[in-house]
Amino acid sequence: MPKTIQIRDIDDEVYSGLRMRAAEANVTVPELLRAEAARLAARPSIATWLASTQRRTSAVTSSTVIDVLDALRDADR
Repeated sequence: MPKTIQIRDIDDEVYSGLRMRAAEANVTVPELLRAEAARLAARPSIATWLASTQRRTSAVTSSTVIDVLDALRDADR
């Protein structure tokens, strides 16, 4: 069952920005916010994402990355 969310005390500048973005997308402000809420809910939180990426291992060392960056910078000179 759909739920209703109400946001109070939105600054005029913020609401104006939302109206402009909604107009650019040819939607209403509620439609824009509904789509943004769905996009936000579909993504993991930063804490969850960081926890999952910290478990990954890599054979690439920091010194290898630095060496490659140095080589790329030298190539640009």
